[in-house]
Amino acid sequence: MGVLNPARVLVLGFLTIIIIGALLLMLPQAVVGERLSALEAFFTSTSAVCVTGLVVVDTGTTFSVFGQLVIMFLIQIGGLGFMTMATLIFMLLGRKISFRNRLLISESLNQFTVQGVVALVRIILVYTLAVEGSAALILALRFSRDMGWI
Repeated sequence: MGVLNPARVLVLGFLTIIIIGALLLMLPQAVVGERLSALEAFFTSTSAVCVTGLVVVDTGTTFSVFGQLVIMFLIQIGGLGFMTMATLIFMLLGRKISFRNRLLISESLNQFTVQGVVALVRIILVYTLAVEGSAALILALRFSRDMGWI
């Protein structure tokens, strides 16, 4: 099979994330009550990673907090892209991003050059954190009046 081209790596990466997500959703700790079938778990995982919002079971009543966190992380990985998340991990570990990885990142972000790709990932992550953090704070303050703090 040799060296994988960027498109194959991206497809295999998403497939791997979907499979891991489905396996996690099939754990007894991920659901409240009856276990999910493999088809329901794979559909839910695929829907979360592809950020479609389609569901075959009620997320709020079927999944435990652990299951809901798995779905949340799958949505985050799918929304930002797993190469963006991989770049974040490399940056947090202080590792250099190789040219091959820069090619993969540029492919996943639909960029025509590898120049400035890591800087673009930083901008995406900072913007995402700022928007999601602000929204979470606003919603928490609003809902705490009605529901109190946990």
